[in-house]
Amino acid sequence: MKCRLDRAISFTLSTAMQRLGKYPGLDVAVRVIADMIMVNFSLAIALVLPDLWSVATATNTSLSGHIYEGSLALYREYSWLLTLISLVVFYVNGFYSRTRAYRGRYKVRVIAESVGLSYLLFGFLVFLFPTATPFPRFGLALACLFSAVLLIAARLCVVLLCRQTGKKDYPRDPHIAHGRECDVLVIGGAGYIGSALVERLLGLGYRVRVLDLLLYGDDPLIPFYSHPEFDLVVGDFRRVDTVVRAANGVRAVVHLGAIVGDAACSVCEDLTIDINLMATRTIAEISRGLGIRRFIFASTCSVYGASDQTLDERSALAPLSLYARTKLGSERVLLGMATAFFSPVILRFGTVYGLSGRPRFDLVVNLLAARAIQDGEVSICGGTQWRPLVHVRDVAEAIVLALQAPISAVSGQIFNVGCNEQNYQIASLGTLLKEMVPTARVVTQLGEDGRNYRVRFDKIHNVLGFQPRYTVQDGIAEVIGAFTTGKITNYRDPRYNNYSFLRQNSWLQQVLQEEIWAIECAQPSEPLRQHSEEDRLPTPVALALPI
Repeated sequence: MKCRLDRAISFTLSTAMQRLGKYPGLDVAVRVIADMIMVNFSLAIALVLPDLWSVATATNTSLSGHIYEGSLALYREYSWLLTLISLVVFYVNGFYSRTRAYRGRYKVRVIAESVGLSYLLFGFLVFLFPTATPFPRFGLALACLFSAVLLIAARLCVVLLCRQTGKKDYPRDPHIAHGRECDVLVIGGAGYIGSALVERLLGLGYRVRVLDLLLYGDDPLIPFYSHPEFDLVVGDFRRVDTVVRAANGVRAVVHLGAIVGDAACSVCEDLTIDINLMATRTIAEISRGLGIRRFIFASTCSVYGASDQTLDERSALAPLSLYARTKLGSERVLLGMATAFFSPVILRFGTVYGLSGRPRFDLVVNLLAARAIQDGEVSICGGTQWRPLVHVRDVAEAIVLALQAPISAVSGQIFNVGCNEQNYQIASLGTLLKEMVPTARVVTQLGEDGRNYRVRFDKIHNVLGFQPRYTVQDGIAEVIGAFTTGKITNYRDPRYNNYSFLRQNSWLQQVLQEEIWAIECAQPSEPLRQHSEEDRLPTPVALALPI
């Protein structure tokens, strides 16, 4: 009987979780309501508890029926304010998005800090604007403690129930079907370029799986959760077991995962090397061991460093930053691993601009456009330095072309991604911004950025037929539209800047550093199967045909 009851409870819980997973909005609403109930319950208990003690120790019990009235009146007066403050603080701290992917001890830390901040703000407002009924300080401290304990305990129970039912507690997790084959694994699919690529691949009919830690949240992936050809694996791509699980049954890998940007990489150099370089070898070895032939790697044109010449894929390399050095190191690792059965392709992106599912304003075009709109002033340092520019959706298109091209045309090849016409001097961007945002003032300052390079893109045009569809004007117009419609209200939000986000959340460095794993290699369980030299990832037309 007990065994049947356990199975019935497990089945009921599993069914409920699956249904919530199909409706991400309902899932979040349930969590928000549960959190607010626990906060209000904690407040009520903290206020009533002293009364209970008074009743328990009182010799005259005739007043016990009226002793709670004052506490309940106090609860009714203040509960709405605490609920509102807690809801805002919890949301800002990612209770319902990014922190759901954190490991237990870090989740406990975020919950404790958020609860403490909520009650601190509540107490500040209550004591700054006192009403006729003063709020007891002891009750405030007690309610804070109860709330933290309840919220942590509730999430612990969810984890235990998920283990009982065999379901992973992934953030807003869609149907994960690791047993089925998938066309493309996009590592870093919740990022700036990754979200644009996932949208493009799904639009073309590919079966897409994303592996991402969701460090910046899962907002870019929410539109895809209901898509039947989309899978999500939440995890750290430095972990061998996670990569093996995500890459199983996949035909091609696109590796976009990295700490991106010179400034962001400088926050913690050891961590940057581990994520940007060491993990690349691990992922490539696992992919090769699983028989995945096509491997697309996201590199950068900043590996060229500074030069007054127009550079192409054969030019000398002189990376100036740690970010560029780790990308160049990864390129060499991958090209050294190339075999007849493993075909890495290196795509060196120009400076990307435009908006995607995860907006970024630490890129030159987006940043200058945002400053022109929101600040009314654009400061340009020097201005004579060159940058090769490319729209984020054009980058996604270039990756698609590399996936669809014959292996013989791309295996072991390096392609600059962009177009010759979009080599811009920074001063020219200022002129363009002045034309599109007439109210903005452009200020030129003395000094030069050491990075200065013009790049030729003939190879990707001739070999893959790549031709950008978007111009810099289009990218600026997108930023203007985002501010006009209210989609973006503050470009300084750390969510839009990799460096600011890592600096503001410095404890995340500890989280990531503690997850450093030794490089391991997953060996194939059977001999690698033979591939035709013309093997390619099928276009959507071929998806329905036998392979």
